[in-house]
Amino acid sequence: MAHRYKQFEPKWFHGKIPANSYRSIFKWGEPNQIKAPRESLYQLIRDQFGLTDEAFKDYSEDLGLDEVKLDLPVKLTAVQIARFAEIVGKDYVRTDDYARLSVAYGKTMYDIMRLRHKIAENVPDAVLYPDAKEQIEQIVAYCAAEKIPVYVYGGGSSVTRGVECVKGGISLDMRLRFNKVVNFNEIDQTITVEAGMSGPKLEETLNKAETNFGAKRAYTCGHFPQSFEYSSVGGWVVTHSAGQNSTYYGCIQDIVLGQDYATPVGSISTDRYPRKATGPDLDHIMMGSEGTFGILTHVTLKVFRHMPRTIKRFSYMFRDWETGQAAAREIMQSEAGYPSVFRLSDPEETGIMLHMYGVMDSPLKHIFSGKGFRVGKMCLYLGFTNGEAGFSRNCAKNVRRVARKYGGIWLSGIVTRSWEKGRFNDPYLRDTMQDFGIVMDTMECSVNWSNMSKVHREVRAYVKNRPNTVCMTHMSHVYPQGANLYWIFIAHMHDPEEFRRFHAGILNAIQKSGASMSHHHGIGKMFGPWLEGSIGRNEYAVYRALKQHFDPDNIMNPGGTLGFDTDEKKKRFLKDHS
Repeated sequence: MAHRYKQFEPKWFHGKIPANSYRSIFKWGEPNQIKAPRESLYQLIRDQFGLTDEAFKDYSEDLGLDEVKLDLPVKLTAVQIARFAEIVGKDYVRTDDYARLSVAYGKTMYDIMRLRHKIAENVPDAVLYPDAKEQIEQIVAYCAAEKIPVYVYGGGSSVTRGVECVKGGISLDMRLRFNKVVNFNEIDQTITVEAGMSGPKLEETLNKAETNFGAKRAYTCGHFPQSFEYSSVGGWVVTHSAGQNSTYYGCIQDIVLGQDYATPVGSISTDRYPRKATGPDLDHIMMGSEGTFGILTHVTLKVFRHMPRTIKRFSYMFRDWETGQAAAREIMQSEAGYPSVFRLSDPEETGIMLHMYGVMDSPLKHIFSGKGFRVGKMCLYLGFTNGEAGFSRNCAKNVRRVARKYGGIWLSGIVTRSWEKGRFNDPYLRDTMQDFGIVMDTMECSVNWSNMSKVHREVRAYVKNRPNTVCMTHMSHVYPQGANLYWIFIAHMHDPEEFRRFHAGILNAIQKSGASMSHHHGIGKMFGPWLEGSIGRNEYAVYRALKQHFDPDNIMNPGGTLGFDTDEKKKRFLKDHS
């Protein structure tokens, strides 16, 4: 524990996690790393749910320390398993219980709650660990001939049930061997990698480009989703990921320059030109397809000069949510350059962040009351700039000008540094809190400035309609025309089905409010029933036509991904664009 408690401290789990246990699958990140909340945040959450310290003296949930044991027979034939062994090597085909369950779930709270309850469903018959693009092409071709369902597991951080093997078949685990650099081109400032490469490995490779490739300088990909440490490049691409620095570097679709796919109808390869006018963009047709058209094998990304010394950090407090929105919009529309990290929290999130990042344990807390700013109304804005020194400095200067115009209180870069320390490890909080029945999960959507307040109000109203539920919101990917709204909700809940119904209600509220169903989490199987109703029947028919072309026998990630093969009775048509 980084911060010792002065009063009662809950029984946070610090024990050893057995290697083949359920917890080793659902736990976030490193096996021996935990994160417990600061004492003030614990007390805030405890009081929010009307609990006492007594409720945190022992665990209310199964810790998941039992060894994984399934009663699910392998349905592949011995001949089929032997063929896969010929392609990838016999040591890289596994049918044991642990390997199968380890790739069956992502990291949404519904997944974690099911694993705690030892609910094992939608498990593959075998797990394959490919080593080369040609192996994946052979696997897909064989599965197409044998009508074997094919799923892919990248980093496993999906929060949309994107990796679940609803129809059995095989899952390709890309982490072990399919994670190499294919080509680095400093003249074009590009790197081509295998789809299983992790975020940290990609960034370290680029930061050390001078050593690794004899480059003239260090580089960065500029893509840092919160799941950065445990997500893969391929996962970023096929789900339309956005990194926390996206306001400057762009989302993944802005960074991808070319892709290779193995599909049931053959290989697909796009060119690597920065711009072309050769009909509909095939890169954008394939991005976001979530494994339903084919398997991404190689991807070429733009890279950027790595200049950490030019970063200018800032944080401000605005009087209320509407004032913060107005300032954010002016910053993005002033044409003075975009900050890299751009995060504006609503009042409820601000109140909790003040505890999470130590502001309420610092002298800064005295500034607010003196200025007439009230907890429960004020909104925290933080971020930093990237780029050439003069550009970065001027961009930060413009942020300061706009913030002052809207009455923002300057809080220095200290708050931003505190946020940076936790930017990738906040998910660890979920494990420690959920041991006591406190669930934390996220949702997000895309909005325009003109409907931001309406969406925020209506979705928040639904979440808060559930008694004693925390609903934090922030914008973290921002554009001249709008932003994403990212919700973090915290509730006292034990039943996976209760969570699933609550989650579905939030999706209903998002669609009904007029927002896009997802900004960067993708759709998967969890959001699939809403997709056609969100974009419209005629528009969705285009997706169906593409699916029919690439995968006529529906072997690629079947079972509801992107709404394909979803029961019509389960689809959610709250609005219809047809």
